[in-house]
Amino acid sequence: MFNFRTDLASERKEIYQKANNLEEIDGIETNQEEIDENIKVERVKITNENGEKAIGKPKGNYITIDIKKLKIAQEEEINKSQETLSKELKKIIDEHVDSQGEILVVGLGNIYVTPDALRTKSDKRNRSNKTHYEILTTICRKRNKNGKCYFTSEFYGTTGIETVEIIKGIVDNIHPKLIIVIDALASRSIERISSTIQLSDTGIVPGAGVGNTRSEISQNTLGIPVIALRNPNSCRNGSISK
Repeated sequence: MFNFRTDLASERKEIYQKANNLEEIDGIETNQEEIDENIKVERVKITNENGEKAIGKPKGNYITIDIKKLKIAQEEEINKSQETLSKELKKIIDEHVDSQGEILVVGLGNIYVTPDALRTKSDKRNRSNKTHYEILTTICRKRNKNGKCYFTSEFYGTTGIETVEIIKGIVDNIHPKLIIVIDALASRSIERISSTIQLSDTGIVPGAGVGNTRSEISQNTLGIPVIALRNPNSCRNGSISK
């Protein structure tokens, strides 16, 4: 089995295809859409165990949004990026919960490690993640009666408590219908840092990207759908090893 040096499903698919000289992979469906010259959306759907084994990801949907030159984008380009993310996020949410279902948004990560501190920056004060804040706030206020939907969780190394247990305690008390988890991930391309977003409906495994795997945050462990919104905030050299 391959030891991929990336968390992006689209990159893993490309690596596996190239390594095995394949045009298609059994159990994986893909399609691409170019929104404009700077925004591209690639959708990867894993449909069976063969697809799971091939790229080491659970069955489900993985949507990668690539936004070129986001760091120097003008207001019009930023708005277009927001529209694209909002559209894809609403689509994946609607597959799992009705229009009135309340959503809990959870920011994860290690505040003391810059590449893993995305969740601490997912608010209106940080321009690079303004897209996250505005879109998630808008979606939650339309669904949640009290308008409150967001909290951040310290990681296991600081609390000594598994993150999934902290989230489960909140879920058991406020009974949301769906969770959106914000976290960082690793890419094999430095060009993707802070300019790519991956959405998935399979949850996440905290610490997997740095070889410190913790209990997964998913429907299997929490009993409700978990959507992950993740940005590459670090890059790993190389592609695969066995």
